Amino acid sequence: MPEPTKKDDGQPEENVAPVSGDAPSENSVEITPKEAKVATKDTEVIVTVTEPEAAVPIPAAEAPQPQPIIIVVTEIEPVEGEVTDTGPIVTEPVENGHNEPEPTRAEKLVEVTEVKEEEPSTSKVPASSLKKSAKTIVTPLKDKDDDVTASTPSPPPPAENGSTPKKLSIDLPNDSDPESTRGRKDSVWSLGDGLPPEDIDKQIDTPPLSTLLIERPQGGSITVGGDISFVAKVEAKDLLRKPTIKWFKGKWMDLASKTGKHLQLKESFDRFSKIHTFEMHIIKAKENYAGNYRCEVTYKDKFDSCSFDLEVKEIPEGSQSIDIRSAFKRSSEGQDDAGELDFSGLLKHREHKQEETPDVDVWEILKKARPDEYEKIAFTYGITDLRGLLKRLKKTKKEEKKSEAFAKRLDPAYQADKGGKIRLIVDLADPTVELKWYKNGQEIRPTPKYIFEHKGTQRIMVINNCQMSDDAAYSVTAGEEKCTTELFVKELPVNIVKELEPVKTTVNERIELECEVSEEGAKIKWMKNGVEVPTGVRSRYRVKSEGTKHWLIIDDASKDDTGTYSLMATGGTSQAHVQVDLKPLKILMDLQSVTVLLGQPLKLNCEIYPGNVPGRWYKNGQLIQPNDHINIFHKTKNHNLDIESSTIHDAGDYTFVPEGYTQTLSAKVHIIDPPKVHLEALNVQDNTVTIVAGNKLRLEIPISGEPAPRVVWMKGERVILDTGSRVRAETFADHTSLTIDVTEREDTGNYKIVLQNEAGEDTACVKVKVVDIPDPPEAPLVTDVGGDWCTMTWEPPRYDGGSPILGYFIERKKKQSSRWMRLNFDLCKETTFEPKKMIEGVPYEVRIFAVNAIGVSKPSEPSKSFIPLAVTSEPTMLVVDDVTDNTVTMKWRPPDTIGAAGLDGYQIEYCIEGSKTTHIYDLRKWFSTGGCSCHFVPYAILYFTADEWIPANKELTEKTRYTITGLPVEAKILVRVKAINAAGASAPRTTQHSILVKEVIEPPKIRIPRHLKQTYIRKVGEVVNLVVPFVGKPRPKVNWLKEGQPIEQTISIRNSDCDSIMFIRKAERKHSGKYELSVQVENHIDTAMLDIQIVDLPGPPQAVKIEEVWGNNVALDWSPPKDSGNAPITGYTIQKADKKTMEWYTCVEHYHRTCITISDLVVGNEYFFRIYSENMVGLSENATATKDSALIVKEGLQLKNPQYNDRDFTEPPTFTQPLINTFAIAGYNATLNCSVRANPRPKVIWMKNKITIIDDPRYRMFSNQGVCTLEIRKPSPFDGGVYTCKAVNDLGEAHVDCKLEVKGGFTFFELMKRGVPLHLIDKYMNESKTSEKSESEKKGSN
Repeated sequence: MPEPTKKDDGQPEENVAPVSGDAPSENSVEITPKEAKVATKDTEVIVTVTEPEAAVPIPAAEAPQPQPIIIVVTEIEPVEGEVTDTGPIVTEPVENGHNEPEPTRAEKLVEVTEVKEEEPSTSKVPASSLKKSAKTIVTPLKDKDDDVTASTPSPPPPAENGSTPKKLSIDLPNDSDPESTRGRKDSVWSLGDGLPPEDIDKQIDTPPLSTLLIERPQGGSITVGGDISFVAKVEAKDLLRKPTIKWFKGKWMDLASKTGKHLQLKESFDRFSKIHTFEMHIIKAKENYAGNYRCEVTYKDKFDSCSFDLEVKEIPEGSQSIDIRSAFKRSSEGQDDAGELDFSGLLKHREHKQEETPDVDVWEILKKARPDEYEKIAFTYGITDLRGLLKRLKKTKKEEKKSEAFAKRLDPAYQADKGGKIRLIVDLADPTVELKWYKNGQEIRPTPKYIFEHKGTQRIMVINNCQMSDDAAYSVTAGEEKCTTELFVKELPVNIVKELEPVKTTVNERIELECEVSEEGAKIKWMKNGVEVPTGVRSRYRVKSEGTKHWLIIDDASKDDTGTYSLMATGGTSQAHVQVDLKPLKILMDLQSVTVLLGQPLKLNCEIYPGNVPGRWYKNGQLIQPNDHINIFHKTKNHNLDIESSTIHDAGDYTFVPEGYTQTLSAKVHIIDPPKVHLEALNVQDNTVTIVAGNKLRLEIPISGEPAPRVVWMKGERVILDTGSRVRAETFADHTSLTIDVTEREDTGNYKIVLQNEAGEDTACVKVKVVDIPDPPEAPLVTDVGGDWCTMTWEPPRYDGGSPILGYFIERKKKQSSRWMRLNFDLCKETTFEPKKMIEGVPYEVRIFAVNAIGVSKPSEPSKSFIPLAVTSEPTMLVVDDVTDNTVTMKWRPPDTIGAAGLDGYQIEYCIEGSKTTHIYDLRKWFSTGGCSCHFVPYAILYFTADEWIPANKELTEKTRYTITGLPVEAKILVRVKAINAAGASAPRTTQHSILVKEVIEPPKIRIPRHLKQTYIRKVGEVVNLVVPFVGKPRPKVNWLKEGQPIEQTISIRNSDCDSIMFIRKAERKHSGKYELSVQVENHIDTAMLDIQIVDLPGPPQAVKIEEVWGNNVALDWSPPKDSGNAPITGYTIQKADKKTMEWYTCVEHYHRTCITISDLVVGNEYFFRIYSENMVGLSENATATKDSALIVKEGLQLKNPQYNDRDFTEPPTFTQPLINTFAIAGYNATLNCSVRANPRPKVIWMKNKITIIDDPRYRMFSNQGVCTLEIRKPSPFDGGVYTCKAVNDLGEAHVDCKLEVKGGFTFFELMKRGVPLHLIDKYMNESKTSEKSESEKKGSN
């Protein structure tokens, strides 16, 4: 079979639509441009046609593959010719590479290949090479589907005679090429449909063809813009419903999705004629609508199709002398002078400008220009539609260029018979030019097959013994020029000499089909029922050939080999029918029913004749496939089915069916299996199932046994029925189940399963463990209470929920509150806990939650309320106050910290030096309660000695002084004091040294208070109570004297061991004087003087008189009073009264002199004056008035008071005292002070590092009388920096700065505990080291 022609780039040729016709005579064809219907443009199509002598009807199932007619398209100058004889051209539809044959006509396929453009040639194809002229429509499609279709070549049909090929020259328009091939000289395009190369040898699964179409759509031709309709009709007499029709363009494009303005599909049905009519209307056709179309009709399993062509012709063009710039310009309004490709009239309206008529011929410029200059020329001459210009320019003829190297080129194509010889001749213009020949781009070297000859200027290449491999593209290069041609090798048809003979045989016999052809080594094809017979290595068909004889051999025939076998050669086909029948079946041994124990081997066998007949095994009607469990084998007459280990599923009805026969062999297999409980399916440890209470439990346990066993569930002696409401047992085919809808604690226990059947009995136990949250613990017990903590203990819950207790959660709340607070987020493993951070003095309650793996229990009952109380700190300043021969008096100060529990009193204890006591502790109880075994401690008793402390007071004393009595003389004792409150006893305060119990003589010493070292002043009638402390041992003797005389009885004296008290209930002036206090211990004495002054109101002044009156002034004069009240006169009060009213008004108070001038008296009034004397007690009870009055007389002189301007006290802020750089100690408050003067009062702003301090609790700011203070509470090193005080008022502002450094601070560990970032810690540590280094340097320099 000939290969498709290869191009230079290795791509196969394409197939085109079939063209058929029969005209045995030769005809001369010549086509001129005027008579041609197709516009030509630089393209010539050379068609090679091979026709059979006669058309022979072939059935559809055996129709051979149509072979293509090769069309070589070379872009050269069009050949002018004239059609002298025309014949009809019949085109047939092609469907998926198969055509529907008709008995009256043969079909051809045409392949079209576009060859690289060569130099123009004026040579014509000889008329003798044409057998018949034909009107050929070559219209490639521009759709993508057509591009796909164009790449599917089809093999050529076999030639029935040795007729020579025909060559037909056809002019094709270049603009009808598909868009995907434009610009490519080696691109391929096709007419019609075909198959891709890789699918040629594949069998195509298509629906069976049938005759549905009674009228098929016919191809047509229209001009651009015209309308055309295609009609298909289907007879519906035998159809129950409407058939389905599809319209396609090319091979794949379904036109149902393309309907619209230019395409419409219509359907109609005639009830009387029972005919469906389907129409496709194409409206205002365009050039790219041309191509091959297909109509497909399907109804159930019936199928029919038809292909037809549509040719769209261009409207004949007028003269080329039109104005190219007006033809290809775009107008803004779509006016009359717009170009024919103008679509811009639909755009926005713009004002139209008239163009001037061109003075140059742009066409001539474009023809002479290079393609890369087209855009520049179009822009220069105002041509905007560049695409339309290039399309029109393609249709113009190019000037023929004369070849400089070749005087005569190769013909466009050559044809030679297979085995023949061909001569390729070129004529050189310069014989000295080096010449090279190429085949498909590969240089040809001289060989016996390729012979090069020189005759003058002619260069000839002779190709001997042409084979199909020589069918290729040839080219010759002379210098820089190149000339190409195509060589087509025609293969002579192979005829059948001896036909195939029918064969009838039985299965397993050998079949040989023999046929003889006219040529040795001919390529033939064996077919079965129209499908090529596979002859590969694994195929059951063998093909043998000897010379002209060919055999198809089937060694072991089967019934499937029945059919019609045919041999296809290029010159004809021979076929014969092969019938393969079965041999009669004989059953030598039938299948036998068996009963097998579970797990035992199962074997079924039978014997049939003939022995080589295969068969199939069925179980219960289902086909059995061999696998690891089932082994099926066949040896001669024996057919066996073996199962090594039988299972329950192997029981059933087994049937053996010999292939191809209706007889069957049957047997029954029964499997017996003792019952068994498969507890391992639970996949639980120790067969114990744990479930949380309240959840649903469903245990599904697989069981086995044949026949199905009886199942009984039991818990203890109670049988669980399948009718239970909450707990029930159910049994199924392959498993039994126990269901407990809502599990409870009582469901915990062992459940027994009993299985019984005819083969035996089996039992199993399953333990169900219902776990739940534990019970709440008992109320906790608070055993110890501290200031902000307590110690609590509790007992574990009685029921742990079936799961070990993991720990406890503890909560507390204030007694008055209802909100509980969780104290631990990590489980407490012990039964003791110590809550902390409680508020002292507030009653609390605590409760416990027990936790196991299931969850948290309910809370326990709250504990009894308790109040955290802290014991006080130890008493302070414990000292010995007095020692006698048998007593020691101690005194101390209260504790620094007392707490909310208050202070109930003190406990005083003493210990005589040298006294010891022995304490005994029995540790056996401790070991037993601690969980330890003390069998290795025979006597777990602890003995130790300590000082014996003896309580001095049986009851608590609230005083801070206590005398310990009953002590032995000259004994040495230690004394300690404890503060007692509701929380218990504080830590004791103990004397540092022992105290010797012995009287000690201490000289007396009077310790006069500071206020008694100066004169003690009291008013008459007030209480005088003087306490004068003294020391001395033994108790001193005290004596009081006044002015050297014993004191009066009205003065009470009370003496104690350490002081003496003088008490005067109501002081009188006679009690004034100097008192002497003497304290005597044996021969030692000490004295002290006290000065007491009792003061009273003074008497009135004496001799008050008016010295002088002038103007509105009166001068007064008086003498001091006789009685000053035992105190110096501090001043006088002067009053005046008008004689008319005698109402007294104070003129002057606290006046110190004894003369005064009273001014601003009213002229014409007459005044009296009186004067009071005043001392430290107050004013005198009576006043001394003037005897005479003073009359104020009016005078002529007037006194004018001078006017004074008010002083402006406003000023901007000014700091009178600046801030001072300060060093502070970390943890101790620091203050910064400065003073500012301003009016009005300024607003003071404090800043740290230029950031205003606002609402920061670490800082307190004060401002009083211009003094500004910033207090920093417990500063840390981070509080160091530059502090600024800023004062602002309406007149201006001022500020002062200082630097604060905080020393001491925190260690690295403390900073880490506080969560300070590492980079800040590093910075702080570096600054601390720097500051310490600088301070040490300063100290060294000093």
